[in-house]
Amino acid sequence: MEPEIAWDERGLVPAVVQDARTGQVLMLAYMNAEALARTLATGETWFWSRSREELWHKGATSGNTQRVVEIRYDCDADALLVRVEPRGPACHTGHPTCFYRSLSGTPEESVEVPVLEHLWAIIQDRRARPREGSYTCHLLNAGEPEILKKLGEEAIEVIVAAQSQGNPRFISELADLVYHILVLLAARGLSWADVEAELARRFPK
Repeated sequence: MEPEIAWDERGLVPAVVQDARTGQVLMLAYMNAEALARTLATGETWFWSRSREELWHKGATSGNTQRVVEIRYDCDADALLVRVEPRGPACHTGHPTCFYRSLSGTPEESVEVPVLEHLWAIIQDRRARPREGSYTCHLLNAGEPEILKKLGEEAIEVIVAAQSQGNPRFISELADLVYHILVLLAARGLSWADVEAELARRFPK
């Protein structure tokens, strides 16, 4: 723990969480000394809930954990910047960031979310809060063998479409394949960020 941290009268410090890859601000939470110590020890974010008055591990229930890349503190040492690689959306609403609304003089206005992030948020939501009749829930409940079976079928359909069915059909089948890949990642407790990290690792330094 950094001895310079200027804890407030409640023993807390605000922690701004930022996506280390995109620079997007994901959330604002609070840490006490123990939350910071656990964050440093585990490499994933821990916070102090002011409403429940208890420690909480981000993603412990939803699976949307945050791998810590770096922790900085400001010039007054009374605020932290936690740079992370998020595994799933940061917000409990399923949005990638808690700051998804714009204060523009009109009622709450949503910021447009990239399609892949939106789809991933839906998959994570179904994983955390199952819904009857949901195909995603059916796959997750059926388990990895069923997901792998569907993934194989979709891969074959992509190949067939690419060979003989034209680009519109090819794109449609490719979209189905991407969806099933995301479901498999969610079932294994992984995310697209893990794929991106592997791709980045392959680039020459």
